[in-house]
Amino acid sequence: MTEMMKAVIVDEGAPLRWGDVKAPVAGLGEVLVEVAAAGLNRADLIQRTGAYPPPPGASPILGLEISGHIKALGDGVTRWKVGDAVCGLLSGGGYAEYASVDQGSLLPVPAGMDMVNAACFPEALFTVWANVFDRVGLKAREDFLCHGGTSGIGVMAIQMARVAGAGKIFTTAGSAEKCALAADLGADRAINYRDEDFEAIVRAEGGADVILDMVGGDYVQKNIGAAKIDGRIVNIAYQNGFQTSVNFAPVLMKRLTLAATTLRARPVPEKQRIRDAVEKDFWPHVVSGRIRPVLDSKFAFEDAEAAHARMGEGKHSGKIILAR
Repeated sequence: MTEMMKAVIVDEGAPLRWGDVKAPVAGLGEVLVEVAAAGLNRADLIQRTGAYPPPPGASPILGLEISGHIKALGDGVTRWKVGDAVCGLLSGGGYAEYASVDQGSLLPVPAGMDMVNAACFPEALFTVWANVFDRVGLKAREDFLCHGGTSGIGVMAIQMARVAGAGKIFTTAGSAEKCALAADLGADRAINYRDEDFEAIVRAEGGADVILDMVGGDYVQKNIGAAKIDGRIVNIAYQNGFQTSVNFAPVLMKRLTLAATTLRARPVPEKQRIRDAVEKDFWPHVVSGRIRPVLDSKFAFEDAEAAHARMGEGKHSGKIILAR
């Protein structure tokens, strides 16, 4: 294996470029994947600004999820073999020709699925399970509100809640077209947040048991208002700001749980636990087609700057993918 490879390089104040960097090797318990496709996440845009550095020991290269074929095995790898088609979660390094991935963060690409679609799944499936199902425990017949219903996370959260037997599924989106997509994916009520008050609508429908939010800001108080008694609210981002004024009286009176988590810096065994649960509970529905990828657009790795511009506009629905 060559010691050099191509990867997307971040130069401060300059467009992303495709250049030469040192290739990774498969360490203990890791595999080396020849990357076919990589998913974009908003965290990539934040990392690029310097505000979200990779955890210690992680690759500084952008990219948190990939698909491709295994080219080499590190010591201690037991399940996988060279040539396997896989997709998986990374702490960094996905925007490149090769990436090293812990064996416990990989899933097998279903037969017949192309690599672009396979790259749509890992980050969203892992994130939704870890937050909606593990941290705040969405149960069958409970009502669910998901903000950003046509984001990469949202399109998976709606589908996962539906196959898990949720009650009413509410979501928010920013256009009639996005609301139509959310409804097609399984939302019972898609709320155009530009024209409608999601808090009032969800409260009128009886409230939500679980709320998944990546907006923050003034949504914090509105989520509290939309939640049922014993409701659980989990934040995975605060795109509208980390600071806001909150009246905690209804949190007390409703016995609410407010939670917030990140996934990237979790230890390897924790990510494997998440992978195992996703593979058991939801991957069969990916294989069957009941949970489907939602692809917004595909760019060449050399055009990563244009892909970031597409995400920055906020007009996309589903995943933006870099592909070879």
